[in-house]
Amino acid sequence: MPYNWTRPKQDAERELHLWPHQSLPPQGYVRFLGLTAALICVPLIPVLGSFLLWGLLPFLLLALFGMKWALDRNRHDHQILEVLTIGKEEARLERINPDGGRQSWRCNRYWTRVGMHHRDGPVPHYVTLQGGGREVEIGAFLSEEERIALFDELSSAIPGTEVPLPPR
Repeated sequence: MPYNWTRPKQDAERELHLWPHQSLPPQGYVRFLGLTAALICVPLIPVLGSFLLWGLLPFLLLALFGMKWALDRNRHDHQILEVLTIGKEEARLERINPDGGRQSWRCNRYWTRVGMHHRDGPVPHYVTLQGGGREVEIGAFLSEEERIALFDELSSAIPGTEVPLPPR
């Protein structure tokens, strides 16, 4: 799962780190681009040494670099990190966006509640933290099953949260 608790459950302060799933690891990225470059070169074999090669080459290189740019952009857009710290007195959530911007939320731990919106949120089983006069999302980039598991873990980590009834 693309989240983990960084401190043991016995500690007074616990941290939960969440990040979007990266389906293409760095090795797969290199292999994909290398294989694509090799396959793009196959149609060029019959035209080696002819003037036609120089007419096709720019378009094939443009396609290869366009694919590299799209993969790099996708990887950059998914560099999100959410850190939830649950202390004795306070709960804090900090989100680090791909552009380096930070968003934060704080609340007295006693008033912190975990909520799940089965159908009302932008995604099914939308998990939120409530308290301090605000309601903030957590883990919206996770899959539906991961959000359900996250809700269960947060409910046990923050006592006093009532489990919502399933949707009708």
